[in-house]
Amino acid sequence: MLLWMRMLLSMVVVLVPGGFPLLLVYVTGRVVYARWQKAHARANGSSVTLHDLFGDLHLKDLVREARAAL
Repeated sequence: MLLWMRMLLSMVVVLVPGGFPLLLVYVTGRVVYARWQKAHARANGSSVTLHDLFGDLHLKDLVREARAAL
């Protein structure tokens, strides 16, 4: 299922005008969700702030996730 989703996303990026911003939203969503899970696991029941999520976010993380998504 995940393979089909990746293939569909790559075709959308290639064929649809505006597909590249859609890819950026998808990758950013994956990164934020993964970071939220990690921050929530480290917090041990306390609240998670935006600083916990985006405090050490770098462009290389987004590029790595983009490559993994395609």
